[in-house]
Amino acid sequence: MSKPCRTTAEWAEIAELDGDARQLAGPASDARSLAETLARGHAVDAIRLLAHLLPKREAVLWAWSCAKRAATADCPPVSASLAATEKWIAQPTDESRRAAMAAAQDAQVGTPAGAAGLAAFLSGDTLAPAGAHTVPPPEFLAAKAVAASVMLAAVANEPQNAETRYHESLVRGFELAQRIHLWERLSAPPQKEA
Repeated sequence: MSKPCRTTAEWAEIAELDGDARQLAGPASDARSLAETLARGHAVDAIRLLAHLLPKREAVLWAWSCAKRAATADCPPVSASLAATEKWIAQPTDESRRAAMAAAQDAQVGTPAGAAGLAAFLSGDTLAPAGAHTVPPPEFLAAKAVAASVMLAAVANEPQNAETRYHESLVRGFELAQRIHLWERLSAPPQKEA
Protein backbone atom coordinates (compact mmCIF):
# COMPACT_ATOMS: atom_id res chain seq x y z
CA MET A 1 0.00 0.00 0.00
CA SER A 2 1.40 3.40 -0.89
CA LYS A 3 1.51 6.27 1.55
CA PRO A 4 -0.91 9.12 0.91
CA CYS A 5 0.43 12.07 -1.06
CA ARG A 6 1.63 14.66 1.42
CA THR A 7 3.58 17.86 1.09
CA THR A 8 7.16 18.06 2.29
CA ALA A 9 5.99 20.38 5.07
CA GLU A 10 3.48 17.76 6.21
CA TRP A 11 6.18 15.06 6.20
CA ALA A 12 8.48 17.37 8.18
CA GLU A 13 5.74 17.84 10.77
CA ILE A 14 4.88 14.11 10.94
CA ALA A 15 8.54 13.09 11.30
CA GLU A 16 9.05 15.78 13.96
CA LEU A 17 12.05 17.28 12.22
CA ASP A 18 14.08 19.93 14.06
CA GLY A 19 13.51 23.61 13.30
CA ASP A 20 16.37 24.05 10.82
CA ALA A 21 15.39 20.86 9.01
CA ARG A 22 11.74 21.95 8.84
CA GLN A 23 12.77 25.14 7.10
CA LEU A 24 14.31 23.04 4.35
CA ALA A 25 10.96 21.33 3.74
CA GLY A 26 9.41 24.44 2.17
CA PRO A 27 11.85 24.72 -0.76
CA ALA A 28 12.02 20.95 -1.29
CA SER A 29 9.92 19.89 -4.25
CA ASP A 30 9.18 16.37 -2.99
CA ALA A 31 9.96 13.89 -0.23
CA ARG A 32 12.98 12.50 -2.05
CA SER A 33 14.62 15.88 -2.51
CA LEU A 34 13.93 16.73 1.14
CA ALA A 35 15.45 13.44 2.33
CA GLU A 36 18.52 13.91 0.11
CA THR A 37 18.94 17.52 1.28
CA LEU A 38 18.67 16.49 4.92
CA ALA A 39 21.21 13.71 4.41
CA ARG A 40 23.79 16.39 3.55
CA GLY A 41 23.87 18.11 6.91
CA HIS A 42 20.95 16.95 9.03
CA ALA A 43 21.54 13.20 9.19
CA VAL A 44 19.39 12.56 12.27
CA ASP A 45 16.46 14.37 10.66
CA ALA A 46 17.03 12.45 7.42
CA ILE A 47 16.80 9.21 9.41
CA ARG A 48 13.57 10.37 11.06
CA LEU A 49 12.08 11.32 7.71
CA LEU A 50 13.10 8.12 5.91
CA ALA A 51 11.71 6.00 8.77
CA HIS A 52 8.34 7.68 8.21
CA LEU A 53 8.43 7.45 4.42
CA LEU A 54 9.26 3.76 4.12
CA PRO A 55 6.43 1.22 4.31
CA LYS A 56 6.38 -0.42 7.76
CA ARG A 57 7.85 -3.77 6.82
CA GLU A 58 10.70 -2.23 4.82
CA ALA A 59 11.32 0.31 7.59
CA VAL A 60 11.65 -2.52 10.11
CA LEU A 61 14.02 -4.28 7.70
CA TRP A 62 16.16 -1.13 7.64
CA ALA A 63 16.17 -0.90 11.45
CA TRP A 64 16.95 -4.60 11.76
CA SER A 65 19.88 -4.39 9.32
CA CYS A 66 21.37 -1.44 11.22
CA ALA A 67 20.82 -3.14 14.57
CA LYS A 68 22.37 -6.35 13.30
CA ARG A 69 25.43 -4.48 12.12
CA ALA A 70 25.81 -2.87 15.57
CA ALA A 71 25.24 -6.08 17.54
CA THR A 72 27.98 -7.93 19.31
CA ALA A 73 27.97 -11.71 19.31
CA ASP A 74 28.16 -12.06 23.08
CA CYS A 75 24.63 -10.95 24.02
CA PRO A 76 22.02 -13.75 23.71
CA PRO A 77 18.96 -11.48 24.31
CA VAL A 78 20.06 -9.17 21.49
CA SER A 79 20.67 -12.12 19.17
CA ALA A 80 17.25 -13.55 20.05
CA SER A 81 15.59 -10.18 19.40
CA LEU A 82 17.28 -9.86 16.02
CA ALA A 83 16.22 -13.41 15.10
CA ALA A 84 12.60 -12.79 16.14
CA THR A 85 12.47 -9.52 14.21
CA GLU A 86 13.98 -11.19 11.15
CA LYS A 87 11.31 -13.87 11.37
CA TRP A 88 8.59 -11.18 11.42
CA ILE A 89 10.15 -9.50 8.38
CA ALA A 90 10.06 -12.84 6.52
CA GLN A 91 6.64 -13.86 7.87
CA PRO A 92 4.70 -10.84 9.14
CA THR A 93 2.11 -12.82 11.08
CA ASP A 94 0.53 -11.76 14.35
CA GLU A 95 2.33 -14.62 16.10
CA SER A 96 5.76 -13.57 14.80
CA ARG A 97 4.97 -9.93 15.60
CA ARG A 98 4.17 -10.78 19.21
CA ALA A 99 7.28 -12.98 19.44
CA ALA A 100 9.36 -10.04 18.19
CA MET A 101 7.93 -7.89 20.97
CA ALA A 102 8.64 -10.47 23.67
CA ALA A 103 12.23 -10.82 22.46
CA ALA A 104 12.56 -7.02 22.21
CA GLN A 105 11.55 -6.70 25.85
CA ASP A 106 14.17 -9.27 26.85
CA ALA A 107 16.81 -7.33 24.88
CA GLN A 108 15.40 -4.04 26.22
CA VAL A 109 13.65 -1.68 23.85
CA GLY A 110 16.33 0.96 24.47
CA THR A 111 18.81 -1.10 22.46
CA PRO A 112 19.01 -1.09 18.64
CA ALA A 113 17.75 -4.70 18.43
CA GLY A 114 15.02 -4.12 21.00
CA ALA A 115 13.79 -0.98 19.24
CA ALA A 116 13.69 -2.87 15.91
CA GLY A 117 11.59 -5.61 17.54
CA LEU A 118 9.33 -2.97 19.07
CA ALA A 119 8.90 -1.43 15.61
CA ALA A 120 7.85 -4.83 14.24
CA PHE A 121 5.24 -5.13 16.98
CA LEU A 122 3.96 -1.59 16.41
CA SER A 123 3.56 -2.38 12.69
CA GLY A 124 0.57 -4.58 13.42
CA ASP A 125 -3.13 -3.86 13.73
CA THR A 126 -3.40 -3.85 17.50
CA LEU A 127 -1.52 -3.17 20.71
CA ALA A 128 -3.96 -5.32 22.68
CA PRO A 129 -3.23 -8.88 23.80
CA ALA A 130 -4.22 -11.66 21.43
CA GLY A 131 -7.97 -12.21 21.43
CA ALA A 132 -8.79 -8.83 23.01
CA HIS A 133 -10.58 -5.96 21.32
CA THR A 134 -8.41 -4.21 18.75
CA VAL A 135 -6.44 -1.20 19.97
CA PRO A 136 -4.74 0.27 16.90
CA PRO A 137 -1.33 1.84 17.44
CA PRO A 138 -0.94 5.51 16.49
CA GLU A 139 -0.21 5.78 12.77
CA PHE A 140 3.47 6.67 12.95
CA LEU A 141 4.52 4.99 16.20
CA ALA A 142 6.33 2.17 14.36
CA ALA A 143 8.27 4.74 12.32
CA LYS A 144 9.43 6.44 15.51
CA ALA A 145 10.70 3.09 16.84
CA VAL A 146 12.49 2.48 13.51
CA ALA A 147 14.20 5.87 13.70
CA ALA A 148 15.20 5.18 17.31
CA SER A 149 16.66 1.80 16.35
CA VAL A 150 18.68 3.24 13.47
CA MET A 151 20.01 6.10 15.60
CA LEU A 152 20.79 3.82 18.56
CA ALA A 153 22.69 1.50 16.23
CA ALA A 154 24.82 4.43 15.05
CA VAL A 155 25.93 5.27 18.59
CA ALA A 156 26.04 1.75 20.07
CA ASN A 157 29.73 1.18 19.38
CA GLU A 158 32.22 4.01 19.08
CA PRO A 159 29.74 6.86 19.65
CA GLN A 160 32.45 9.30 18.59
CA ASN A 161 31.88 8.00 15.04
CA ALA A 162 28.11 8.61 15.15
CA GLU A 163 28.06 10.98 12.17
CA THR A 164 29.82 8.42 9.98
CA ARG A 165 27.44 5.69 11.17
CA TYR A 166 24.39 7.90 10.55
CA HIS A 167 25.53 8.37 6.96
CA GLU A 168 26.23 4.66 6.51
CA SER A 169 22.72 3.93 7.78
CA LEU A 170 21.27 6.48 5.40
CA VAL A 171 23.08 4.89 2.47
CA ARG A 172 21.44 1.57 3.40
CA GLY A 173 18.06 3.27 3.78
CA PHE A 174 18.31 5.08 0.45
CA GLU A 175 19.37 1.86 -1.29
CA LEU A 176 16.31 0.14 0.15
CA ALA A 177 14.09 3.04 -0.92
CA GLN A 178 15.48 2.77 -4.45
CA ARG A 179 14.98 -1.03 -4.54
CA ILE A 180 11.31 -0.78 -3.59
CA HIS A 181 10.68 2.24 -5.88
CA LEU A 182 9.66 4.34 -2.87
CA TRP A 183 10.11 7.69 -4.59
CA GLU A 184 7.87 6.73 -7.49
CA ARG A 185 5.23 5.38 -5.09
CA LEU A 186 5.24 8.59 -3.07
CA SER A 187 4.87 10.80 -6.11
CA ALA A 188 2.17 8.69 -7.80
CA PRO A 189 -1.33 10.15 -7.62
CA PRO A 190 -3.58 8.32 -5.15
CA GLN A 191 -5.67 5.58 -6.72
CA LYS A 192 -9.42 5.76 -6.43
CA GLU A 193 -11.09 2.92 -4.61
CA ALA A 194 -13.39 0.76 -6.71
